[in-house]
Amino acid sequence: MAQIYLSLGSNIQRKKNIHSALKHLQQTFGKLNISAIYETAAVGFEGDPFFNLAVGLNTTLTPQQVATSLKVIEDKHLRIRNNVKFSTRTLDIDLLLYDQYILHPEMDIPRNEITRYAFVLFPLAEIAADVIHPQYNKTIAELAETSTLDSSLLKQVFL
Repeated sequence: MAQIYLSLGSNIQRKKNIHSALKHLQQTFGKLNISAIYETAAVGFEGDPFFNLAVGLNTTLTPQQVATSLKVIEDKHLRIRNNVKFSTRTLDIDLLLYDQYILHPEMDIPRNEITRYAFVLFPLAEIAADVIHPQYNKTIAELAETSTLDSSLLKQVFL
């Protein structure tokens, strides 16, 4: 059984898509550990603000099978895929951590965004504070505490 962590984001019909994604994740994987939900400005492009959160769960699926399952859930939410990294999204689900695996460059696990974006790191630290980042050999809480990212950019929302 692998312990994995995901990052979820949406800036189109945010409330509907986040709730629906959590329902699909629970149906697919079972029990979820869910961070608070935060509203954050779009990063890298002009667009509506996002709702972002982190989710932890356990699975027997391989990293590749998890990625496929996440893509299916995104597709059910009418995710439009293009070559633009930063764009409006109905739903974006990224696999951040898969146990202590390091799968670079084939899968970007652990995901580089963990230490790059406040909307990924701080929600993850809520639910995975004691988890060791396999590349930095520090806990997620330590990474959050020493980060220069601005946590004030995250506004908690209650859905």
